Order: sequence, then structure tokens, then C-alpha cells
Amino acid sequence: MIVKRCRICKGEFFEEPLLQYKNMPAAAQHLPTRAQLGDDRGTDLEVHQCSSCGLVQLNNEPVPYYKEVIRASAFSLEMKEYREKQFAEFVETHSLRDKKVIEIGAGRGEYLALMKESGVDAYGIEYAQESVDACRRDNLKVAKDYISHEEQQLEGSPFDAFVILNFFEHIPNPNALLRALHRNLTPDGLGLIEVPNFDMILKNNLFTEFISDHLFYFTKDTLRTTLERNVYEIIECKDIWYDYITSATVRKRQKADVSSFATQRRRLHKEIHAYVDSFERVAVWGAGHQALAVLSLLELGDKIEYVVDDAIFKQGKYTPATHLPIVSSNELDTSPVDAIIVMAASYSDEIVKKLKGMPQTETDVAVLRDYGLEIAFSTRG
Repeated sequence: MIVKRCRICKGEFFEEPLLQYKNMPAAAQHLPTRAQLGDDRGTDLEVHQCSSCGLVQLNNEPVPYYKEVIRASAFSLEMKEYREKQFAEFVETHSLRDKKVIEIGAGRGEYLALMKESGVDAYGIEYAQESVDACRRDNLKVAKDYISHEEQQLEGSPFDAFVILNFFEHIPNPNALLRALHRNLTPDGLGLIEVPNFDMILKNNLFTEFISDHLFYFTKDTLRTTLERNVYEIIECKDIWYDYITSATVRKRQKADVSSFATQRRRLHKEIHAYVDSFERVAVWGAGHQALAVLSLLELGDKIEYVVDDAIFKQGKYTPATHLPIVSSNELDTSPVDAIIVMAASYSDEIVKKLKGMPQTETDVAVLRDYGLEIAFSTRG
């Protein structure tokens, strides 16, 4: 089945493909033997770009073995040494020693063994049974599994971190994978995700980098967008391994901490009511959204005479919920008050300056700041 929309954001592809390649290798793994050459056929590839999020991707179905991880890099001593150093730094930087870390797509345990040596409680999932058996022979904790939907529960969860090393670009539904991992992490869980660096491919005109196995071609920007839309915050995103790989460290996005709002509300309620109760007649200057919210949340509707605002289109109307009349500043002359609380956010100082130039009799003026009430001036004798 040909894919016609972005697999990540469901946006439309640009009308014309970026590239069309004929008679390409149908797969980069499970290479044919001499006896199989008669059955081997090339395939056509179309490289598209999402017009919405900008992600470059193929429109073909994944290769038959897309759930399996097959690593030729296991034969590189230089890569092994690099991963040993990388994992040690990852564990040290994020205090992961003795914590539970899972590798998604563990292959035959090439990297999982190094993760275990770095001091974490290493787990893995892998789809190929032969690879799972190889991992278990090496005493690695690997389950035969593949994440196919976002509600999936992983054996051994919750984990403190996950790792996906050059496997993410093979997966036809990255959103489901990332959201499932989010569910299987501790509240402050981390992730390390690495993909081929499409920025480098573009820079160096590496037109040969497109293969059927890799469904996605991530730049730093499109990788960030993909991770952020799936409830992760980016800690770091950088190019590694001679710029061939883009490496992103992420954490679960947390809800904003608004616990102090209730304390601030109680404090302001007490402070403003004490101020208002010390006068007989009090007005508020400002009918912006902040003032309207303060009047409601601090229960001032029955304690304020009226609200002054210079915006003519607000005058003659009433404050929502508290139903206080909104008037022009002329009302201060015809119906004077004992105190005025200015609630105009960034315009407050301008209004205080204006009030100082107005003929007020026996009036106190205070300003609502983010830290509380501030007495601006008083005309009382």
C-alpha cells in the first residue's frame, strides 16, 4: 500500500516527490545468495516531504523484516569503544547507575551488553527469535516483543530510561512507539534516540543514502518536532560519529507545576480584602482580562463600586461574572471613592501617573503587582 500522507503529523505531501529512484535494492539486509539471484527484483522508491511538518520520508511499505534489528556495526572496534564511552557518560550525567534502562530493538545484544557494563539494570526487546536467543545465551534480559500500539505494556516496566539506536527510522508508526514508551517510563524517565543525519546527507549530496529499509530521513528540526509532538522535552540534540548520526536525549514532558498558584491566591485574597475593608468606597482601574479574573477569583464583586477603563468600547458595559459597571475616569469626579486599586498589568504605572495629575480628594491609590498590593500614593491629609 502506498502511503499518501505524513506518517507523523498526517499532513499532505508536497504534490511532487523530491526524488524518484528506479530499480533500487528492495532491501539492505538478507542479501540474496547465488541460488536466489533469479528471484531477486529491484524496486522503485519515491522520496516525499510533508508540506506540514517538513519530514522527508518514503511512501512505500516497510521491508518484511522491519521489526528486526540487524547490525553490521557490531564488527567495528571503533564503534564499540565509542559506545562504551557514550553509555558511561549517559549513565553518569543522568544518575542512571543501577536504574532500569531498556533498549528498543536490541538485535543480538551488541549494545545492550555494553549498556549492562556501564552499570545499569539493562533490559531489551527484540522481535527476531534467533537474536533473542543469542541475547539470552549471553545472560541479557531480552524479551521477544515489538511495540505496535501506544497502549502496550512492556515486561519489567516502568523503566528509568530507554534507548533506540538507529532503529527509529525503520518503524512505520513512530508516534505509537514513542507514546507507548512514555507510558512505560517512570515519571522523570529519559530517552536516547539516534537516527541517520539527513542534514549531513543534504550538505554532502549523498544521493545514495536512500534505501527501502529507512522510511524516514530526519533533520535536527524534524526529529525535534517528532519527539516534541509525542510528549517529550529535548535535553540535547547533536551530531555524532563523524556527523553521520543525530543523537537526541529527551525526557518525559511534565505537567506545569502550578501548586504555588493556590498559595498566591489565598495570600492575595487576604491582602486585598484587608485593604478594601479599610475603606468605605473602593474602585478598580482596569477592565482587562487580569482585572476581570481578580475580581472573580478574589470574590470582590460586592466590595467594589465600579471599574474605570479608558477604552470607550468597554464603558457602559459590565464586568463578566461580577457584574460591576465599567465607567470612564469622569466617574471619579461625579462619584468619588476613598481608594483606587489599579489592575492594568504593564499599563499600571502609566495609569498611576495619570491619577497623580487628576484632582483627587482624600484618595488612596494602590497597584496590584505580581507580588501583591503596592501603595502608589495617597492624597489624604
